Amino acid sequence: MPDYRLGVLGGMGPQATNTFYQFIIDRTDARTDQEHVNALILSDAQMPDRTAAILSGDTSASLRRLTEDARLLEAAGCTVIAVPCNTSHYFLDQVQEQVHIPILHMIRETAKVLAAQGRKRPGILATDGTIQTGLYQKEFSALGIQAVVPSPAAQALVMSIIYDDVKAGKEGDRSKFDAVHRDLIAQGCDCGVLACTELSVFAAQNHLPPFYTDAMAVLADRAIEACHRPLRTIFMK
Repeated sequence: MPDYRLGVLGGMGPQATNTFYQFIIDRTDARTDQEHVNALILSDAQMPDRTAAILSGDTSASLRRLTEDARLLEAAGCTVIAVPCNTSHYFLDQVQEQVHIPILHMIRETAKVLAAQGRKRPGILATDGTIQTGLYQKEFSALGIQAVVPSPAAQALVMSIIYDDVKAGKEGDRSKFDAVHRDLIAQGCDCGVLACTELSVFAAQNHLPPFYTDAMAVLADRAIEACHRPLRTIFMK
C-alpha cells in the first residue's frame, strides 16, 4: 500500500485537536498498530483567533500562518490535510491554492452527509465568526438545504460554551446547551450541526441526541477514507 499520511493542522484549540485524533483512532477499523492511519499532527496553539480576525476584517495574520503550516505539513510528506477548526474554513480555499496536496473541507463534506440523509432545515451551532461569514449557509444552500442559526440569546449561550467553558478547560454547561436545543426546535429545525470543534469536545463529554451531526466526526471519516483505511461503524449511545 502507498504511504498515505494525514496531516492535521490543529491547535485551534488544542483540546479539539486531541479529540479529533481520538476520532481518527476510534473510527478506523484497525486491529493492529500497523492498520491505523499514519498521521502528523501540527498543533499550532499560537494561531491568531479566527473569529476575532474575521469580525475585525484583519485576516492577514491568520491566513499567513495557516498557509505556512499547510506548507510545513506538505513538506513533511503528508498526502492530505485535515483542519479540525470550522472557523478556519473561511481561509481554506485560499490556503489550498498554495499547496499541492488536498485539504479536506469539513463544511462541504458535512453538507453532503445531510443531503444524503434528506435533511432540509439544520440548525448551525458555531462561533459568531462562522455564523456571520455564512460559511455553512452558503455550502448548505448549494445543496438545497436551508441552514438556520440560533436566536441572538441562544447564540450567546453557544459562544459561552465554546469560550467560557471548553476553551477555558472547563466541562461544558449542559443547561446552556439544552436551552440552545430548545431554540432550534422552536425554529422548526429537523436536525442540528455541531459546527465548532469545541462543541465536538462538548459532545464527547455529553450524550447528545441523534438529532445532531458532528462536523468534526464527518471530517474524521473523510480523512480515514483519504488515507485508504476502512471505517468502523460508530453507534450513537
